[in-house]
Amino acid sequence: MLTRKQHELLMFIHERIQESGVSPSFDEMKDALGLASKSGIHRLITALEERGFMRRQAHRARALEVIKLPSQATAAAPPKGRAPFKPQLVDGGPDAPAAANDTRDLPILGKIAAGTPIEAIQQERDRMPVPESLLGAGEHFVLEIQGDSMINAGILDGDFVVIRRTNAANSGEIVVALVNGEEATLKRLRKKGASIALEAANPAYETRIFGPDQVAVQGKLVGLIRRYH
Repeated sequence: MLTRKQHELLMFIHERIQESGVSPSFDEMKDALGLASKSGIHRLITALEERGFMRRQAHRARALEVIKLPSQATAAAPPKGRAPFKPQLVDGGPDAPAAANDTRDLPILGKIAAGTPIEAIQQERDRMPVPESLLGAGEHFVLEIQGDSMINAGILDGDFVVIRRTNAANSGEIVVALVNGEEATLKRLRKKGASIALEAANPAYETRIFGPDQVAVQGKLVGLIRRYH
């Protein structure tokens, strides 16, 4: 038995695939169901996968496949040529919580520099299962480290860091910082009066000082994943 929002999401994805041949983006799903963040969509999709209604195709962005529809949905399917499905939200009550899982599937948004800043965070390129023990409340994403400026903090080139999305951080925390709206880097944040310092964990790199309007925090480090080949 599906919850109301699980049913709405399943039908929205089914109708969009039938209409265009491509599953909708997470932003489109979030807007269609009136949710505040994409993390709610991730939980609904995971619940639908566990119940055997859909599956994700590995290593492909926006690749969702509807395997089956609930019997009530099949009986009420709109005739061919009808306008695309638009969920009708009847009440604003909270959705039933999804079943607890040992892992959560998080988006990998690209590479981030632990060294000289590179271009700002990219769009989702893949997904990675992350242990729930590393996570907490809020929206999370994964970035691949490029560079060696954080090696003394145990963060190496090629590692994957798990980031909780937030725009606030305390002095001393390791953050994803967007510099001048163009370059993203992973550094330790230091607040010095009205200035912000982005501090490396490698003596080969200098600490960089910025004005408060030059640095925007995009998330905080909550975990690290390392693959051994």
